[in-house]
Amino acid sequence: MTVLIRGEMAADIPAIHALTEAAFLHAPHTSHTEQFIVDALRAAGELAVSLVAEDRGELVGHVALSPVTLSDGSTGWFGLGPISVAPARQREGVGGQLIERALDALRARQAAGCVLLGDPDYYRRFGFIPEPTLVLPGVPAEYFQAIALNGSVPTATVQYSDSFEARA
Repeated sequence: MTVLIRGEMAADIPAIHALTEAAFLHAPHTSHTEQFIVDALRAAGELAVSLVAEDRGELVGHVALSPVTLSDGSTGWFGLGPISVAPARQREGVGGQLIERALDALRARQAAGCVLLGDPDYYRRFGFIPEPTLVLPGVPAEYFQAIALNGSVPTATVQYSDSFEARA
């Protein structure tokens, strides 16, 4: 199913919060703080890309992209996530459409690459793979994945924004 993918607007913020909370309510491997992470990224001015999926005036999905820091000093790398799809709309391709448009937005910025933490079987279709030279401490290597968009993958430790520690 095709939905309208567009940039977030100020009026979308409450719906994004509620959608994100609902999307992760019963998800395994979550701290159930994703809605607070998105809010904190926005408040810190670190929400580099924020796209929503809209269907008939209702928000059914959201994806956030924020800059990450690499220990070798490489710039232009972003983290994808959280990505949320309304529970009733999961497995319809909404998430895939959001990811494709998010990657298009990074390519338009001439971004070096993107990292994420997630299911390798799902994200492989978008070009993400575990890269042994990029490390996110404390997580299983196979779930931390990257895609180089402009150049090669550096050898570095990745650090997400402090906003990812938001709990309320």
